[in-house]
Amino acid sequence: MAIPAGLPPSTMATPLTGGVFFTGRRQGYILAIISAMLLGFTGIIIRILTAHYHLPTSVLAFWRAALVAAVLLPILLVTKPQWAKLRRDQVKFYLSYGLLLAVFNGLWTESVALNGASISTILVYCSVGFTVFLGWIFYHEYMGWRELLVIIISLLGCFLVSDGVNITATDFNFIGLFIGLASGVGYSFYTLAGRIATDRRYPVWNTILYVFGFSAGYQLIFNQLLLWFPVQGLQQMVGNLFFLSMGAEGIQWSGWWLLLILAAGPTLLGFGLFNLSLKTLPLAVASLLLTLELVFTAVIAYFLLGEVLSASQLLGSALVLLGVLMLHRKDNAQLGGEIVADNNATISS
Repeated sequence: MAIPAGLPPSTMATPLTGGVFFTGRRQGYILAIISAMLLGFTGIIIRILTAHYHLPTSVLAFWRAALVAAVLLPILLVTKPQWAKLRRDQVKFYLSYGLLLAVFNGLWTESVALNGASISTILVYCSVGFTVFLGWIFYHEYMGWRELLVIIISLLGCFLVSDGVNITATDFNFIGLFIGLASGVGYSFYTLAGRIATDRRYPVWNTILYVFGFSAGYQLIFNQLLLWFPVQGLQQMVGNLFFLSMGAEGIQWSGWWLLLILAAGPTLLGFGLFNLSLKTLPLAVASLLLTLELVFTAVIAYFLLGEVLSASQLLGSALVLLGVLMLHRKDNAQLGGEIVADNNATISS
């Protein structure tokens, strides 16, 4: 999960490269589904890096953000040099946006390490309830029975997914629950920042380049400060940036390749294909297809990592997905109303 919501088709539909061959709604569906599948591997790769390679989560979050910027910058310099430029009026906002991304990525990476790929991904999607609340607070959006129901359903789904039915058990993972819910809240604020970037008409790829770049800088500072000034309980999150090259077995090239795949594949390519799908699909349709990430992550985690969800967790997953569907149905209706209003205004003029 690294795609800010609330981006209109006019902003998102500009592809990174020419889209001559991506025509027709069928191609749009295929691209959106492939995008969801790629994003479904995000939690899987993070889980492998933290569980198998024991890569500290702060180091992982740094390299993920840094490699996204490092891969994207030369592509933009060749294809769209104007998108690689940073204007003075963008600096303050991108610095704040990058901090939000750093906090969200740090929390979610730690959530994957604590909860597993499936549960952490589902908990992030619980952010739909928080997003509705933030829209009411910051944008004075309508808060009716549907919006309240989305919030309640999302919170109930989070409770069940985090195995809340066993909350009284002595081995209940309170830290994992807290980190997972915090990642959902962090993603909501990240989504809100994406909406602000859209309102300011910042190019999408320009935003990604500098937000991920600044996020890597924050992760670097956070990791280094904790190395210099250790804090009990947080030391397992930090380590040498070249952790994968410092082991007794030497350089772990497979770990480095996984980091590069994580950045260039699920993160950048997944977003790029979603962007291309918007050339032929409405935003609401493409966003609904993107929720297949939940299913792909659960299936892939089952076969590759042996992660199994209990009956109550499956019910919670269904509730989270229901909340997402309700929210997108509302957005779809609003989008249709705006299009009709625009058409009427055009005809009358």
